[in-house]
Amino acid sequence: MGGYRMKKLWGGTSLALAAALTLSGCGGGDSNAADDGSGTLTISAFISTPNQAPAENNRIYQKIQDELGVKLNMEFLVGDLQQKLGVMIAGGDYPDLITADTKLVAAGAVIPLEDLIEKYGPNLKKHYEKDWNRMKDSSDGHIYWLPNYGAYTGEFQSNYYSGPAFWIQKSILKDAGYPTPKTMDDYLKLIRDYAAKNPAIDGQPTIGFTTLASDWRTFPLLNPPEHLTGHPNDGGVVVDNGVASVFADKDISKQYYKELNGLYNEGLLDKEAFVQNYDQYLAKLSSGRVLGMFDQHWNFQAAEDTLISQDKVGQTYVGFPLVYDSSIQDHYLDRPVINLNNGFGISKDAEDPERIIKFLDSLMDEKYQKLLSWGEEGVDYQVDDKGRFYRTPEQRKQQEDPAWKLANRADGFYAAAPKLEGTFDDGNASGPGNQPEEFYAGLRSEDKELLDAYGFKTWSDFFSPAPENPVYYPAWQIDLIEGSDASVANKQMTDASLKYLPQAVMAAGGKFDSVWEQYVKEFGKINVKAYEDRINEQIQWRIENWSTDK
Repeated sequence: MGGYRMKKLWGGTSLALAAALTLSGCGGGDSNAADDGSGTLTISAFISTPNQAPAENNRIYQKIQDELGVKLNMEFLVGDLQQKLGVMIAGGDYPDLITADTKLVAAGAVIPLEDLIEKYGPNLKKHYEKDWNRMKDSSDGHIYWLPNYGAYTGEFQSNYYSGPAFWIQKSILKDAGYPTPKTMDDYLKLIRDYAAKNPAIDGQPTIGFTTLASDWRTFPLLNPPEHLTGHPNDGGVVVDNGVASVFADKDISKQYYKELNGLYNEGLLDKEAFVQNYDQYLAKLSSGRVLGMFDQHWNFQAAEDTLISQDKVGQTYVGFPLVYDSSIQDHYLDRPVINLNNGFGISKDAEDPERIIKFLDSLMDEKYQKLLSWGEEGVDYQVDDKGRFYRTPEQRKQQEDPAWKLANRADGFYAAAPKLEGTFDDGNASGPGNQPEEFYAGLRSEDKELLDAYGFKTWSDFFSPAPENPVYYPAWQIDLIEGSDASVANKQMTDASLKYLPQAVMAAGGKFDSVWEQYVKEFGKINVKAYEDRINEQIQWRIENWSTDK
């Protein structure tokens, strides 16, 4: 069990859809789609995020079951994702729905979806229409995954910032008179000064800076150099003039890790940074004693939710687009892009893929999309006389309670499922966070004070406007193909980074350079060219095959 994130649909079609779903077939088996005899279809799903299981009487899941005749039996990730997937693949036993990983395609664990969508998923086809070619696997032309983010309709609005940045506690900014750090030097001076004045926070030793390199979440440790040099998030490469190159062992990376080495020897870098797992990382941020880190906002939002629930708004974070020097233009904020190789696939073990597609298609109706993002009208939000959605202060407050959300939201499933983003047909944003007036009204007084001090209205205002995305972007979505020379090289590079970077950062004074030389020497033994060749080949393939997408 576990998981909860869904979309909204509400409307006159729901009963007809429920009837269609109930009559279209049934499954068998304990773990796969099955009719329980009452007309309710149970769909099993594995979701590769460590969410808490929803409450048994969760209001939104119950409404979906009552109206669409579908019950979701969800399992959320516990422990290491790759280990979990390896066990699944070795056993050859899969749930009906499974969140994406390219190795599942290589293992033959998931089925092509394009024909099912064409026949039974008109809402899904419309939703993905402009990205249809992008979604096709470059090796066989099939579509295996239903991307969970990045397919926008109507007007794109960005108020909340969920991407990469160097984050710093709001209390530090207030204490320093609301400065705007532009470089690492600016940023680290703020942390050093505040830590000197506040050696302990809430009775625990202050941590100046931390990072994370656990399981697949290695990007907080590995990605900063590309951003500090003015490049967007292309994963393990920087792309200049259409040509990708690995940066992990280059001087642009050495400069960053040498800064961390200095912090470590000053006692300001978290000494557990390289051994903590994701849950420990979130717990540490939730304590309110970590002054800063590089991360993507979505990756630590749960920790901020905890801080907010404890009224520790000053210990939540603001992101800044730091660069090495002021001559570099920051490129942290980017335009929406379809989240390839993410979202749900349907496994080979699903007994009724047609009915599953019909269910997912029904959830794409605006009625259910509104249910999953805004909630129920009159319960979770109100509608004013102009048709604009808003929440009362009481409704906003309850959304901050993690226990309330487990009983009244479907966030775990919704995060992995296809979803409408942008605006609905009635002009309302696809979620409260993107409704401009609701976003600002929902801010706490401390946040309004901070934004007012900078002359901003949203968290995205701290970043330079996003330029148009190159057609190939982002390179991190490129499938390296399991078992290929490129995939092997990628693993070897990651392993080398996770071995040597902690040693370099934690090296005693004067020893950093010698450890870095060992790291570069180790990289020299890896077939990095195979990795770069695969990325560059696919960049060119995308330019040739995706340029006609509208």
